Formats: sequence, C-alpha cells, structure tokens
Amino acid sequence: MPLLEPRPESLRPTASAPPAHDRVAARRASGTPEPLRGDLIALLGPDKVLHSLSDLVRYASDASPYRFVPQVVVLAEDIDDIAALFAYAHANGRHLVFRAAGTSLNGQAQGEDILVDVRRHWSGIEVLDGGARARIRPGTTVLRANAALARHGRLLGPDPASALACTLGGVVANNASGMTAGTTRNSYRTLSSLTLVLPSGTVVDTADPRADEKLARAEPALCAGLLALKAEIAADAELVARIRAKYAIKNTNGYRLDAFLDGATPVEILRGLAVGSEGTLGFIAETVFQTLPLDRYTTSALLFFPTLRAAAAAVPAFTEAGARAVELMDGNTLRASVQVAGVPADWAGLPKETAALLVEFRAPDGAAQAAYEEAAAQILAGLEVVAPVASVTNAFTRDAGTIAGYWKARKAFVTAVGGSRPAGTTLITEDFAVPPSRLADACAALLELQARHGFDAAVAGHAAHGNLHFLLAFDSAKPGDVERYAAFMDAFCRLTVERFDGSLKAEHATGRNIAPFLELEWGPRATELMWRIKETVDPHGILAPRVLLDRDPRGHLRGLKTIPEVEAVADPCIECGFCEPTCPSQDLTTTPRQRIVLRREMLRQSPGSPVTAELLDSYGYAAVDTCAGDSTCKLACPVGIDTGAMMRDFRHRRHTPREEWAAARGARHFRALERSARLAVAAADRIGDRLLTSATRAVRRAVHPDLVPEWLPQIPGATARTLPPTRKAGATAVYYPACVNRIFGAPAGYRGRSLPEAVVALSLRAGRPVWIPEDVTGTCCATIWHSKGYEAGNRVMANRIVEAAWGWTAGGRLPLVVDASSCTLGLAQEVVPYLTPDNRALHAELTVVDSVVWAAEELLPRLEILRTVGSAVLHPTCSMRHLGIEERLREVAGACAREVVVPDDAGCCAFAGDRGMLHKELTESATAKEAAEVTARRFDAHLSANRMCEVGMDHATGGRGYYSVLMELERATRPD
Repeated sequence: MPLLEPRPESLRPTASAPPAHDRVAARRASGTPEPLRGDLIALLGPDKVLHSLSDLVRYASDASPYRFVPQVVVLAEDIDDIAALFAYAHANGRHLVFRAAGTSLNGQAQGEDILVDVRRHWSGIEVLDGGARARIRPGTTVLRANAALARHGRLLGPDPASALACTLGGVVANNASGMTAGTTRNSYRTLSSLTLVLPSGTVVDTADPRADEKLARAEPALCAGLLALKAEIAADAELVARIRAKYAIKNTNGYRLDAFLDGATPVEILRGLAVGSEGTLGFIAETVFQTLPLDRYTTSALLFFPTLRAAAAAVPAFTEAGARAVELMDGNTLRASVQVAGVPADWAGLPKETAALLVEFRAPDGAAQAAYEEAAAQILAGLEVVAPVASVTNAFTRDAGTIAGYWKARKAFVTAVGGSRPAGTTLITEDFAVPPSRLADACAALLELQARHGFDAAVAGHAAHGNLHFLLAFDSAKPGDVERYAAFMDAFCRLTVERFDGSLKAEHATGRNIAPFLELEWGPRATELMWRIKETVDPHGILAPRVLLDRDPRGHLRGLKTIPEVEAVADPCIECGFCEPTCPSQDLTTTPRQRIVLRREMLRQSPGSPVTAELLDSYGYAAVDTCAGDSTCKLACPVGIDTGAMMRDFRHRRHTPREEWAAARGARHFRALERSARLAVAAADRIGDRLLTSATRAVRRAVHPDLVPEWLPQIPGATARTLPPTRKAGATAVYYPACVNRIFGAPAGYRGRSLPEAVVALSLRAGRPVWIPEDVTGTCCATIWHSKGYEAGNRVMANRIVEAAWGWTAGGRLPLVVDASSCTLGLAQEVVPYLTPDNRALHAELTVVDSVVWAAEELLPRLEILRTVGSAVLHPTCSMRHLGIEERLREVAGACAREVVVPDDAGCCAFAGDRGMLHKELTESATAKEAAEVTARRFDAHLSANRMCEVGMDHATGGRGYYSVLMELERATRPD
C-alpha cells in the first residue's frame, strides 16, 4: 500500500434522486461472469478481453437513447480474432455486436452479450491510383481518410456530420451519407469493393476475380440461397418497381433489396447487402472506395426565412441551380446553436418561427464558381429573406473562415440541441426522407404532429434530398413520458409512410428505434424477404439481434437510458462521442464520454451500492489520473464540454487540506523549488539514467505513482544557470522564458543556441529587441498547480504572475512574449478564474503573445533566411490548438525547411507538464500513431514549441531530438 493514497471516497457522489430503474444490478459488480471470461481469455489472450465492471459500463452507451450493458468486451485485433469469435458464438449460443466509434444514433453499437471493439486495432488508409481510390480499414475516421486524400485533390463521397469521430466501418454498415452525398455519392454508390467476414468465418474479398468461385466452394448453400432470392425478386415486377421507387430517395431502412437487382453474382449481391446491414450479416474488415474530386472553389450563404415552410419552399431552386448542399435549420436549432463557439449570440433572440438554409456551391475552378454565384444571385432576387442577412447582394461568401463557421453551427445540430435539453432527459434523434418536392408539406406536418404530442422539437436536415432530422427529449424514468413518446412514434411512422410514401430511415440505418416499424414501410412481402436474407447469411443468428430486424412491436422502447444529473460541466453531454478521437487516453483507459458515462452510472445507484464501490475503485486511475488534462475534448465537443476541467476538479477533491497547504507553500517559495529542480537535473547528468530510473520507481511504489515522477532517459540536461543578458531600454517586448526553459536544456546532441538565447538573438537580429526581467526566476504561469487541481497554489501563483507581468510590461504597454505554448495558454486564459477582481482588471490590460506568433508576425518579415534544412516534421501542441496558432508554427517552420510535414495522426502527446513522467504509459499510448509516422522516414529536424511536449515526443520516437522551431529559425538566419 503506497504511503499517500488519493482518497477515492472523496469522489463518491451524493445521491439526491432515487435509484434509477435501469441501474446496473448489484450482482454484476464483479464484471464478466465465468465461464465466458475464462473462455475468451483462453481463446484470444488476456490483453484482448475487457471484463471489469468499469469496462462493461463504459462501453454500454453510444450516441443513441439506448443503453445495454454487455457481458464482455473484446478488442479484436485481426480477422483471425473475428473468425474465432464467430466460431465461439456459434458453438456456445452467444451473440456479437460490433462497435467502432459508437457515434450511431439508434443503438447499433450496443449489445447485451459479446461486444467487439473494432476501432482500436483497425485504422489505416492506403491511397491508390493517385487518389482515385482508397483502401481504408474500418476503424479509420472519415476526417482522417479525407486528410490523406486531400493531398491528392480527392475526398470520400459519404459526408456525415460526425466525420471527425465516425469510422468508415460504421459509415458503410449504416450507409451514412450526410450533407452532400444524397443518393449518388453514398457508400452504396461509391464503394468499389470490401472484405467481408461471414458468420461462418469465410472471408470474402469482393475485388478478387475468383471470389465467386471460392465462395461457391466454401458456401454452396449461401450462394444457392442468394441466387434463389434474386430470382424470386426478379420474377415479381411489382416488387421490382417498388424497390426501385424506394431507393429513388434516401433510404436506409432494412436490407438493400436493390442489391439483388444490381448484383449478378452472389459476391456482387453480398457487396450490396453489406452496405447498411449494421453488422448483422458479417464483419466489414476492409473497404475500397472510389473517391471524388475535392472541388476546392466554394461559395456559401446562410439565409434566414420567416418560416420553416418558406425556407423549404426555396430549396428546389437552389438544388436545380447545382448547389452541392442545401441544409435546413429551424428556429429551435438556431437558438440552441448559440452554445457553439463562434455562433452569434443574437441568434438566441430569433423568433421561434424563423428558419435558415445553408446553401453551398462547390466548383472545380473559378469560372464554374462565378457561374454558380450568378445563378444564386438570380434566385435570391426572388426570395424574401429576413435578418440577420442585410441584403441579398452580399449573402454569399467565399471566405473560408465564415463558411467554416456556418458548417460548425450546422454540424453541431444534435449536440447543441441536446446540450440545451432539460436536465435529466433522454434525447431521441430520428431522420426520415420524403420526395424533395414534398419537403415543405412534410415540415409542416411534422411540426403539427410534435405539438399534438407535447414535444417542442428541433428540426434540421439535408433539404436538397428531402431528408429531415428531428430531436426531442423526454424523461425515460417516467412511464407517462415513455408512453407519450411511443404514441408519437406510431403516429410519425404512419404519417411518413401513408401520407408521404417516405423512408422511415434516410441515412442513420434502421437501428433499434425503427426496426419494429420495418414492415409498416416495406410491407409483409419485402419484410419477409429481409428475414430470409438474415437466415441465409447468418443461419444461427449470432450477429446483432434486434438491431435491424425485430418482431416485437414495442422493441424500440427496450433499453431507453436515464440521464441522471452529474457535475454541471458534464451535464449537457449527450454521449455522442465526438470527443473521443482527440483524447490522449482513448486507447489506454477511458475517453471523455466514458468518464461521464461511468459517473452517470454512479448516480443511478443507491447509497452503499457495490456497483458504485467497484466503479470508484477503478475511476481514480482510469479516469482521473490518466486524463492528460489537455482539454482538447472541449475543442472537439460542439458545445464545449471540458471533461479535462472535470477531472482537474476531481483531483482537487482528492487532496487533503495538508496537501493543498503544501502546494500553496510551494507556490510562495517557487524560487527555491526552481533552483532545486535545476540542480537536480544537472546532477542527473552525472548520476546516469539507469540509477535514476530505478530510484524513482522505488519511491513511486512507496509513495504513490501519481505524486512522484519517474525519470526517463529522454529528459534533457539542465540549461545554463543564467539567462542571456538583455536591456530594458529600447525593448519592444518583454520576454518571459517559461520555467521549464529555465530548468531544462536542449535535447542530447544539439549544438545550437539554447531557446532563451535564440529568442533574444532573433529579436535583436530583426530589430525587435526583447527584455528579460531580472526577477523572472521563481515565477510560473501557474499551470503546474492548475493541471493537478491544487486550487490554493494555483491562486497564489496566478495572482503573483499577473501582478509581476503588469509591472514588467509597464501596465500592459509592451507585449509579453512567452516561449512555451502551454504557458502562453495558462497566462492568457487559464489564470483568469483564479484572479482577484483587481488582478483580473490588470490581466485585461496585458497582451500575451506566444513566441511562435511573435516569430511569425514580428520577426520573419524582418529576417533573411540564409540556410534551410531539407525536411522538418512538426508536433503542434494541444495548447496551440486552444490558441488557434497551429498555422503559425507551420509558417515559421516553412521558412526553415524546404519540406514541412505535420503527421496526419498528430495529437496531444499527453506529457502534460510532468504527467508523462507520472504515467509514461499515457504518453506512449497517446503518441503511438504519430510516432509511427515520424519514425517511418528520416527528417532533418523535429520541431515544436513546448519543451515538455518535445520531451514527450522524444520519448515516443526513441530520441529523435525535438526542439523549438525558434531555435531552428535562429540557425537559419544566423549570419556566421
């Protein structure tokens, strides 16, 4: 037992509500039962089987209103693992559900038995034929794939709003389309081939010229069954016509029956059936897409109309003019979007009846763009738009920043509206499609239906394709609310089918909510064919029961999750998962969504619950300790939920009063601590890495691993004892060397000037001299205390540094240049909540400038580049993302190197000051993909602008020697 153990009981929630009906039962506190746990460990190995209660609960939720706790979670690594699981399920009567990103909106990523994670080990993209095609593994996000394709001027056809998080396996399995895909650019139309693992374990590569021959030998009954179904469908002219009509508009409800019309052989039929099959027919192990031109010339407008009907009526004209996207947003959506950073605050006051269209034209060249703009102007002249569009002549814009803002508001539809729902309510998201010509009538009918059932819903959608989404909230803990929702769904489904002959699911796939209504839309004949497809391909029914096919008319009401209130910062979370791809601990312990999901389960329990006790026991390490605290989750979340702040608060709660006192005392006497740290680092050079590593590991075991750092070989030696001399007279800025740059020197083997020397020399060389105050030693940006949750110490140092900076800068007349991006963020933003009112006023007068911005804006234009290196790889830090200065890093590096590369998988290194020394496994996990890109080739320089992040990347890449881009700029412009 360590000497200082953080107090897990301090995180125990105080329940203010009765236990929830859907709480995890006490009998499940021990996790996966035997023999299931032992069987799977013996089959796959212990590293691939997640069986603790915490593991099961964190995987129990996706972006849908459902929650099903699996019996076990398996991290499948390859096709052999999948085949072994299929064989085990068949032999033991078990069921499997696949889960990748968990962004599905209808419970497709949840199962009640074996849940198979097919994200972690399944990422990767290979660009083929100069970008015309792309081979993509199923765990790769759409955003990541498009980043690789953009260099070739190409992109994928599917364009879901969740592109930053959703993966290609899920996109294909749900036939997700999005804003611009329609019926011609979706997965069904642009998928060239796929590799499918059938429930029998047979692997089918549909691109293999001999695929049908191999399948016939391996699966004769399957081939015969598919061909029999094809013949039966083809012989029914009325059914053929019905199938073609159903897919004339967007439709993902049920299996793709047109696969039997479009495919001539069993393999071709399987390729079509796999799209939109939601993991019920097999596992999609690989995809090959035909890509599309990127069309970089973009013109957009956000147009406001007095009513939803008026907006809908304007859609056909823009569609006929060639608009790539026409997105509809109603008044509730617009008002809720004010939670999204950058959305004008006055949208909150828009009348409820207001609606907007986001119209976008994309062209291959300037001439085509100009033609589109002329056509758009003619349409606008005949429309009655309302404020905030000032006039129809300037409604359309080419400005990339403005357009990005429009799309940010539109893509935040689900999370923004969900974040503004009443606390404790469950959010339902549904989508449907009608013939585009009937969109206005469908909008009016939907609003009337919602009002009749007591819902004040939000509506948005891909209006160009007649595809609408709506959101509504209810309390699933109240039987009356559930029945009201059930009545609404019955009426909605009948309205869509009987009045508009529409699709009950346009692009989100059938899912648990619509599966009971499949026959209502397709009729008994086609529905029975779908059941026969399932029985033909998966005769033992091992895959995803009740996800796409469900004979229970109330099956959509099973598993509706309660949403207990948790900490205020996390309460708006709808568990969408947008935060997960950016989280440094996603492949190690938990993600921001999972941290919140686990917390909610604690709140569902009764006092003294063994479930809560079990969850608390693991929460300290899995959630609190291994959170990097970088808050990039806040950037990814459309409504800015900062789970990092929540974890920092939890760290504070675990501190004893004595620990808080000691941290505050350390802040008051930081000069002595800083000097001691520098002396210790200097002494470490003489002691040696091996001895220091052994010694620190021993102390960590005795004290606590979250309090004592472990020595790493990549930790650099000490910097010079004194800072370079500067003069106050004539200085154009105050230069603040961060404490890490006053303690740690350059990486081993670096022969150039230190960072403080480089900044001083560069500024003088550019005629913009800087001054280093004599009393900077002993001050800090307060991030040390902020990241660890030491509030008292944070307040001491925050107020101290602001008072000092105000004096150094002559009351804010000079800018304060900071040479570490995390410290820039700390001084510019993070100290503010901890300041006294007087010091907050002083802070408002300061201009805090990151050294990279200083170099790009003030130095580069005044410097002559005398030498460059061939190539440089960059590590943009998470602080740079918060500050919005990543492009400045690229700009400065571009002056120093002929080739500048930012890895596609670049992300937070999770070193987070000293967290990478407290939990090196966090940094190793967070940087694994980025490090693989970096070490795959040789670079002449490895550059960043934050010393501890550079140390983290050195550790990740085996000592590649990262250093500040300003040090490279100094070398590139040095006259001698």
